Amino acid sequence: MIYLYLLRGAGLESLCTVKGTVGSNPTLSANFKMKKKELTLQEIFNLAITNQQKNNFAIAKDLYEKVLKIKPNHVLTLYNLGNVLKELDEHEKAVNYYLKAIQSQPNFTPAYHDLGLTFQGLKKHNKAIEYYEKAIQIQNDLAPAHYNLGNTLKEIGEYEKAINSYQKAAKYAPENLTTFYNLCDLKKDVLDENLKKKIEKILKKKNYTKMDAAYGNFLLSRYEYKDKNHEKELKYLLKAHNYYFESINNEFNEQVKYFLNKLPNIKELFNFDKLNKNINKKNNELKPIFIIGTPRSGSTLIEKVIASGSMHIPIGEETEIINSSVRQIIKRAQFANLNIENLKNEIIEKYKKKKLVYKNSDYTFTDKSLENFFYIGLIKKIFPQAKVINCKRDSLSTIVSILKNNLTGISWAHNIKHIFKYFDIYYKVIENFKKKFPDFIYELEIEKFTKNPEIESKKLFNFCNLPWEKKCLEFYKRKDLVSLTASNIQVRSAIYYEESTQKYLPYKRFLNKFGKKYHWFNI
Repeated sequence: MIYLYLLRGAGLESLCTVKGTVGSNPTLSANFKMKKKELTLQEIFNLAITNQQKNNFAIAKDLYEKVLKIKPNHVLTLYNLGNVLKELDEHEKAVNYYLKAIQSQPNFTPAYHDLGLTFQGLKKHNKAIEYYEKAIQIQNDLAPAHYNLGNTLKEIGEYEKAINSYQKAAKYAPENLTTFYNLCDLKKDVLDENLKKKIEKILKKKNYTKMDAAYGNFLLSRYEYKDKNHEKELKYLLKAHNYYFESINNEFNEQVKYFLNKLPNIKELFNFDKLNKNINKKNNELKPIFIIGTPRSGSTLIEKVIASGSMHIPIGEETEIINSSVRQIIKRAQFANLNIENLKNEIIEKYKKKKLVYKNSDYTFTDKSLENFFYIGLIKKIFPQAKVINCKRDSLSTIVSILKNNLTGISWAHNIKHIFKYFDIYYKVIENFKKKFPDFIYELEIEKFTKNPEIESKKLFNFCNLPWEKKCLEFYKRKDLVSLTASNIQVRSAIYYEESTQKYLPYKRFLNKFGKKYHWFNI
């Protein structure tokens, strides 16, 4: 959501005399203890907004639907319900409600903007661009629309157009440092003395936000990198990540606990091989290729190579499908009575919904959800024809690269201690599964791959049972190449070898105090 709409002036004041009953919904009754209590429509709308803000999306959905039964064309309710449905992964329904909001009020720019966001998330980039541009036609100074249009254009490699959109976003929101952070990836001369003074001025103000502080420090770190002042660069980076983490504190804290404490201690995850139950052979023709590892380990490159052969394999990128399904099982404490057949069917249906399962690609597709290393035992159980590729890179290079890039959606990537702990868990889990399934995991060293791409790609394709063609190494020539990751720019160039260990060696002495207890960091 780009706006937080308040009731004042929203057109609900006139609804106060109309009443609705919450007590008919047992979920709502339990939540609010309002059984049989009649509420005004404005109060129901208020409750919907409150629950939406608290991420109680299912409850908010019910409440907004109650409002619409009485006021079917109320634009804010239609719009907010679209946002709630998007959070519930009901994207087609969300689109429908945004369109209804536009029908109700044709110049309602937030609905156009959020249609753009929805289509961008669905990788329908042309539709996303269409709706961002419509929002801009109505309100030319709408900085979020220019900014997100820039992001969309960047994802599809339209860099000159992306630069133009970012520059317009900066014009209409000149103190939004997030825009400058994205812009300087594409236009290096943005990092001039004027921007530096602007950043320092913003960070001296009393009312700057933690997000401002995060991106301000990220940008300042880049000035130090240019001057080869690695110690000061690293200090800015650590401050930037700390501010970013704090800006999304509640959600990130929960995710960190999940990945660093809860998930590694779920014993059932590592014992699926001991489960004697035979699984129905239906859908056993699926041949997913799971690319695992840590961020910044070359996984995006490998996925593009695999998907650029003659078979035109659908690219999943980070689907998070298995993780979301397992998370619900953990949340409901259902491992003891797990119906693995139902879990398999649920996961496959999600892959089909993502449009990854096709006969003409021999039911092969990629899933580059890196956290799937936790679920190798489950993957082997439910996908007998699956392939697992573990992308490996020197740990120092990978950690420094994570620090240099703001991996926005990864909770543990914004604290140096969390990063080292996650890496340690990763190494231990991989070693455990390699002992159990020695021939199931393909170890791909990205340094070797980039040094000898033809030799190494042939080995990789042989493991995946795919026909090798030289054009797989020319993935960067594809017109349909889309990347949502921090590697967006790198994967649009030919493969080149870089001795990254030497490049990142100056940072090692500053990280030794965090990594000294981990043997893998000191190898």
